[in-house]
Amino acid sequence: QVQLVESGGGLVQAGGSLRLSCAASGSSASIKIMGWYRQAPGKQRELVARITSGGSTNYADSVKGRFTISRDNAKNTVYLQMNSLKPEDTAVYYCNVAAGLGVVYDYWGQGTQVTVSS
Repeated sequence: QVQLVESGGGLVQAGGSLRLSCAASGSSASIKIMGWYRQAPGKQRELVARITSGGSTNYADSVKGRFTISRDNAKNTVYLQMNSLKPEDTAVYYCNVAAGLGVVYDYWGQGTQVTVSS
């Protein structure tokens, strides 16, 4: 089992920045991929960015060049630095971890609201 605690959401004006953090505990030694998803009202949850234990990253096209994902393996924490925020970035952001020694399971954080005003 892996427990996730997110922090860093809030209200920001367009063009501003926010940094999300997600700390993992429990069976964190088996973590493989850490990432962030988001879900806006009336829309499906979508991948924002993810990072492997080796540091490889991938991003949604809509956030490339504006968002940066990073992780501290010693702290089992993943970060999402969000710059040049746009109103369309408004959503609940969820931390996601893929972990397991044999079978890999998905774990989700409780979600943190990000609201970007125009």
